Amino acid sequence: MKSILLVEDDPFLIEIYTTKFKKAGFLVEVVTSGDVVLAKLREKKPELMLLDIVLPNVDGWEVLRAMRNDNKLKNTKVVILSNLGEKEDVDKGLKFGAAKYLIKSHYTPSEVVEEIEKILE
Repeated sequence: MKSILLVEDDPFLIEIYTTKFKKAGFLVEVVTSGDVVLAKLREKKPELMLLDIVLPNVDGWEVLRAMRNDNKLKNTKVVILSNLGEKEDVDKGLKFGAAKYLIKSHYTPSEVVEEIEKILE
């Protein structure tokens, strides 16, 4: 079973995405605050992390920066799922090594699951 770490602080979105991913056969772990992401990644070792940028305590940019400087975490696949949709945000995310940058308003939850499945094939 493929595992993902969903890093999201909106309870409504957590429920929707968790349900969709579980129906698609994924094991889903959820983190709601940026300051605990690295510890959870080390503990669970998911195949992919779905990362929001706007998070409490530590934002997604800082999480990515810390991951890329950590030899055990730097190769973890990351897909950014954010409402930040400016070109410079997308470019920054891809520069930090995200496999894909998805803007929440441009994708339905089912389409997000499809994109993740493609990346993990």
